[in-house]
Amino acid sequence: MQPVVLVDVVGLTARHIGPRTPALAELARRGTCAPMGSILPAVTCSAQATMLTGRMPSVHGAVGNGWFDRDSGDVALWRQSNALVGATKLYEVARERDPQFTCAKLFWWWNMGARVDWSITPRPFYPADGRKLLAVYGRPPALPDQIERELGAFPFFDFWGPRSGLASSRWIADVAVRTLELHAPKLTLVYLPHLDYSHQQDGPLSERGLAALGEVDAQVAKIVKAADAIGATVVVVSEYGLESVDTPIHINRALRSEGLLEVRPGPAGESLDTFASAAFAVADHQVAHVYARTAEARSHAALVLRNLPGVEQVLDRAAQRRYGIDHARSGDLVVIARKGAWFTYYYWLDDAAAPDFARTVDIHRKPGYDPCELFLDPALAFPKLRIARRLTQKFLGLRYLMDVIPLDAKLVKGSHGRIPDDPKDGPVFLCSQPFGACGDEPRDGIVPMTSVHDRVLGLLFAQG
Repeated sequence: MQPVVLVDVVGLTARHIGPRTPALAELARRGTCAPMGSILPAVTCSAQATMLTGRMPSVHGAVGNGWFDRDSGDVALWRQSNALVGATKLYEVARERDPQFTCAKLFWWWNMGARVDWSITPRPFYPADGRKLLAVYGRPPALPDQIERELGAFPFFDFWGPRSGLASSRWIADVAVRTLELHAPKLTLVYLPHLDYSHQQDGPLSERGLAALGEVDAQVAKIVKAADAIGATVVVVSEYGLESVDTPIHINRALRSEGLLEVRPGPAGESLDTFASAAFAVADHQVAHVYARTAEARSHAALVLRNLPGVEQVLDRAAQRRYGIDHARSGDLVVIARKGAWFTYYYWLDDAAAPDFARTVDIHRKPGYDPCELFLDPALAFPKLRIARRLTQKFLGLRYLMDVIPLDAKLVKGSHGRIPDDPKDGPVFLCSQPFGACGDEPRDGIVPMTSVHDRVLGLLFAQG
């Protein structure tokens, strides 16, 4: 069996391969490079599930980074269970073909419960007193402690939040190198999120965004060197490209103004009342799933949203089928932003009524994605002093609220989710081997995202 290293460089596009990315350009010279087709929605959990299964969201069910659970009445985002992906995964097929197959899954999503030999993924502890203790989860159980003894603690604050940056991707790349040296898995999945941060904060064409290309390329170079040392084929993919944005769309506020969305006032601000609401949206970058309680509410919401500035399309179930996103978890309507726009999850009409978690990094409590978690509130005179005070409260065992996140969606400069107008601005496929060895050359020059599953299997069993 031929070893394969599959590296997910989030936000990488075909246009990025060049002088700023010498390691990636060399990989393309050795083998092949082509734009990869986007799926809807072009977001992490959906794209990774499609690459791992070779199926569209209408089959595997990962219709976004989260969705509304109609039975529980909860909005669930960023869940990690491998079982939530309702189709057979790449590493499951490989193990069925060869029981000696081994796999390492390093920070790829859908990690927990995955049938792999080595895994590591972010997973804090949540004690009963309300604290959040940053940690990683891994299998075998001793792996996280072993890795952190060798490489230091995972820089969690550099993985998500206002401090997000290179340190987290560097740590993951170092874990990948060490895993290849120690275990030489037959398949190694590596996730490098670095581009995502600067491209959302400052825009993909910003000076910082362009500098990030060279920074992530250096991490890819380390992994390629370690892969070459064990004779592994390297495949580099991405999930989407980011585009510059300047127009936040407050989709839930529009539904609330029409009497469709209801809230529950409380001592910690307003909370979204999913049980009482006739319709509401789970916002996910440039795509939003709208869940309606009745056919009448669905029709009313569709009319409101088709006239909402910044909205490009409103997909009913029939239209969702054309995009491969029609699934029981999908919204009754799927709404797509126009180029340059994106959806907030905000449902309050006055910031004074915003829930307490709105000003914190809280990816599970918010009923939608919030890129403002990548910023410190510029209205705070001394944000670092506030953080220090909150950390002191934490260390003293007191309850605290790390309320440093802004509510100004205009700060966000980059987003993704819609299918780009030009495939060169979407995800990319690179391989250290040419087409033929890594599957057929696509007729139109664009590699289907659904083909990654079979292409990697073909590489793994090329000598089997």
